[in-house]
Amino acid sequence: MGLIDRLFGGNPRVPRGTLLYAAIIARGREPHWYVEGAVPDTMDGRFDMIAAILAVTLVRLETETAQDPTSIALTEMFIADMDGQLRESGVGDVGLSKQVGLMVSMLGGRLGAYRDGIAAGDLGPALVRNLYRGTAPSATALIHVNASLLAFHAALATETLPTLLAGSLP
Repeated sequence: MGLIDRLFGGNPRVPRGTLLYAAIIARGREPHWYVEGAVPDTMDGRFDMIAAILAVTLVRLETETAQDPTSIALTEMFIADMDGQLRESGVGDVGLSKQVGLMVSMLGGRLGAYRDGIAAGDLGPALVRNLYRGTAPSATALIHVNASLLAFHAALATETLPTLLAGSLP
């Protein structure tokens, strides 16, 4: 993005939330989730980690005005990304819509579970159920992911929407 674009409101060719979505993906790929946090380094594990980061970000965006389209844009990018990932992994058109629908449903369930966990100050039960798919990791790994996601949420709360839209995550 050039200087003129930055000064006068951004590049209209870049869809709203694109930089934020890229930052969410990058955050979900950080090695500490898979090493210290013992998140399975598999396609499902990466999906679950990115869905967790996205859900925590969406919870933060719920504090914005109802007219802000960022949450919708991020969800649409997530759907398009998952569609592309499934196609690359060999899922054909026949089963694609069912798989994408399932992933969107999973994101919705995680959003509710993580919202409740954030409100309670403990994501542990939601993480075991969703991120670790029912198999609890070591206490150390769970504490790492729980603390990291809660700290991420707290840091997100201090950032302005323009800062987040610029792709700058705390």
